[in-house]
Amino acid sequence: MAAVGFSQAVRSTPAGALPASMVPHPREELFSVLVVDDHPLLREAISARLAQMGAGTVHEAATVAEARARALATGPCDLAILDLGLPDGSGIELVTELRSHGWPRIVVLASSDDPYAVRSAFQAGAQAYLLKSASPVVVTDGVRRVLDGGVYADPSVAPVLATGTRVPGTDNTPRELSAREVEVLQLVADGQSNKEIGEELNLSALTVKSHLSRIGRKLGTGDRAQMVALAMRAGVIR
Repeated sequence: MAAVGFSQAVRSTPAGALPASMVPHPREELFSVLVVDDHPLLREAISARLAQMGAGTVHEAATVAEARARALATGPCDLAILDLGLPDGSGIELVTELRSHGWPRIVVLASSDDPYAVRSAFQAGAQAYLLKSASPVVVTDGVRRVLDGGVYADPSVAPVLATGTRVPGTDNTPRELSAREVEVLQLVADGQSNKEIGEELNLSALTVKSHLSRIGRKLGTGDRAQMVALAMRAGVIR
């Protein structure tokens, strides 16, 4: 399934033929990339566009398993570009894994503008969230921003981030939840007990209870099901 944003990609050209303006500023050396997507034509288009931008080495993977193997073999590349909808696992978990193994820059390329996916990607450590339908200009700008050490959100998903993790309480007043509180609420929504949540997040059951009490005070309810419903309605958890 080809993406609109990559339909105009050109085959890679010799590094010496690249004008200086095509190499991401301020990086003068070629950069290495891992591209993870299960659509071969899209991977090829992404790789060609990256070569235009100055990529010297582009590794490709179609699944989470292949990405893990590539990452283990190559060590951290300068950049990873990956899809969230991989056939054998969670793209969000892969973002977390790569970041924990020292990968410095990660761009998520997704077909969904779902608020939960957008927030989860950034919370996991991604520096950019791009849509597969994005124009070539948006894609190139996003990748350049990340290579230069910045962050970037596709213009169509930026409003999602602007709302942060605010959840309207029972009085309809938006309350800001911390990243940890969102994690706890998601696990509550998944049906886990305080003990199970503590084991998942490496917290004591008492600390989990404290998080839930704080969430309850913010949202105006001590009922776990109602807290989850409010957070789901706000798109903070799924």
